Amino acid sequence: MNYPSHANRRHFLGMSFAAGALMGAAGIARGAEIFPVVDTAQGKLRGMMSGGIAVFKGVRYGAPTGGRNRFMPPQPVAKWAGIRDALHYSDAPPQVPADRRFAYADLIMMDLQPSGPGEDNLSINLWTPALSATAKKPVIVVLHGGGFYGGSGNSTGMDGEQMARFSDSVVISVTHRLGAFGFLHLAEAGGADFASSGSVGMQDIVAALGWVKENVAEFGGDPSRVLVFGQSGGGAKTSTLMAMPAAKGLFHRAGVMSGSALRMMPAEMATANAARLIKALEVGPKNIRKLQEIPFQTLLETQAKLEAADRARGEAPGAFAPVIDGIALPRHPFDPDAPEVSRDVPMIISTALDERAYRMMNFGMTEDQLTAFAKERAGDRAADLLALYRGEDPKAKPFLLAARMDSDRYYRVGAFTQAELKAKQGGAPVWSYLWTWPSPAFGGRYGAVHGIDVAPSLHNIRGALNGPSADSLQMADRIASVWANFAATGNPNNARLPEWPAYDTTRRATLILDTEMRVESDPRGKHREFWKSIPAAPRRGAEAE
Repeated sequence: MNYPSHANRRHFLGMSFAAGALMGAAGIARGAEIFPVVDTAQGKLRGMMSGGIAVFKGVRYGAPTGGRNRFMPPQPVAKWAGIRDALHYSDAPPQVPADRRFAYADLIMMDLQPSGPGEDNLSINLWTPALSATAKKPVIVVLHGGGFYGGSGNSTGMDGEQMARFSDSVVISVTHRLGAFGFLHLAEAGGADFASSGSVGMQDIVAALGWVKENVAEFGGDPSRVLVFGQSGGGAKTSTLMAMPAAKGLFHRAGVMSGSALRMMPAEMATANAARLIKALEVGPKNIRKLQEIPFQTLLETQAKLEAADRARGEAPGAFAPVIDGIALPRHPFDPDAPEVSRDVPMIISTALDERAYRMMNFGMTEDQLTAFAKERAGDRAADLLALYRGEDPKAKPFLLAARMDSDRYYRVGAFTQAELKAKQGGAPVWSYLWTWPSPAFGGRYGAVHGIDVAPSLHNIRGALNGPSADSLQMADRIASVWANFAATGNPNNARLPEWPAYDTTRRATLILDTEMRVESDPRGKHREFWKSIPAAPRRGAEAE
């Protein structure tokens, strides 16, 4: 660089100050572009630009849920005057904190909540590439995982900026009530006022979709092209939405990733769970309203203590999940058949090859331990089970074969059934994919684990589960293109994929997502038939984890 001589330094400094003043003036002039304002039906919101994407955080679609609003259907947001900032996340819904000492929890980062817990949590976060009411971009609504007990739309893994940019769509994450706050069934104890308290967490999501229908056009979105999808608990919530009459017409495509929920919680089981919590809180049967006065911290700690007691006895914890209440949720999502109310909604249903690896920690499992594992699940047919899985992948470590067995047993049986029922219905089509590309984390020990397709589905490649690499970017391009095209057209096929036929009960065409993509007819069909011949393992409460 050539610096000015002493003689012309004064002139140089003068020019520099002038340039700085001009740049400052330009920065002030661009201030409105940094903090765009959108006029919603409830009032004006101020967001913030990030690399060409307008971001609106903590947008309330419902009033705070504490006090008299606790256990009640979501209440509307009061309209406001002036401009309200949408620059910060809302409260996270109260939930038992995750234990980050486990490597998998640290890898997926789904449980990291950038805000503290509280009951002002009915919110969405929105990312959009265009703030024009005439833009009519597709809308992608993502429901977070964590079963019905954890996570939020605020978590790191739900960030939608990259997907909004990649897909040229409006991306929205939803935060709603969880655990006892969202699914405590008080109809028996509290009477008509609490008739639908066991499903208010799902009613929250319906209210969020109502906000989308009313307001998304002002953010550049098309309210007639709304995709709702999610993984694990997010897939279970999507499955449940398919059976909710109030959700009809609020979404037009649906995706269930590793969360095919066929049944939800029967009222009698939910009533027993509620009675146990009420007793532990020392609330009398004639004073149920007192539950609305207890600090949320006390309610959450009591829930956690009961769950810990169950685990100490070697039992599955008493779960809180959407209840078949005959009102908001009148039937099981996909039992005995696909719900008629969503006949015209096309679906994508998927699993990952080694889902269950995240629940298992015996990475050094021996062949003898694998044999014992197989005997626990298949009894006198353990040898057949071992031959089926070892024959398919002779080089796989025992740990991964065990994980694959339980993945087929717990996840794919439900996914197969859901896809079969949807295809048999004869309404809108359904597509199926199987993710087999393994995570490179920890030397690949987790395989194609539960949650591996979450970050790439939102075109996020920096998460620790997959890490940034040429392969992870390629996989993100592929799976994000599936959801982008599905949102835009109702059909996931696009130039990045081989021709992917809809699923039917004869061919069972399934896209295999790996470095070498292909479509297979009825992959893992032999495994499905084997598990159909083995008595199902008993599961408490709703099916989804």
